[in-house]
Amino acid sequence: METTRQQKISRLIQKELSEIFLQQTKATNGILISVSEVRVTSDLSIARAYLSIFPNDKKQELIENINANAKAIRYDLGTRVRHQLRIIPELIFHIDDSLDYAERIDELLK
Repeated sequence: METTRQQKISRLIQKELSEIFLQQTKATNGILISVSEVRVTSDLSIARAYLSIFPNDKKQELIENINANAKAIRYDLGTRVRHQLRIIPELIFHIDDSLDYAERIDELLK
């Protein structure tokens, strides 16, 4: 059960990460990265961001690259939210496969 504070911080981080990825993907044509959900631990030290990546064939390569550059992304996030948060949580990125899962269930039901 997330507290109200965790939910507010999750929404703030999700919004700012979306803007960061939007700026980064403008340089690369044909790749779309959206932040579908952010979950923050109760002590606010770790934030798990779930990313939806299009096209699907580059998904694993991109998530490895994003995790390798997590410190730079955390720094960018810190410069954006430095007035709202005292401590910027450590970022861990995961692939959000909920849309693929729903699509597969629809296929099986047909």
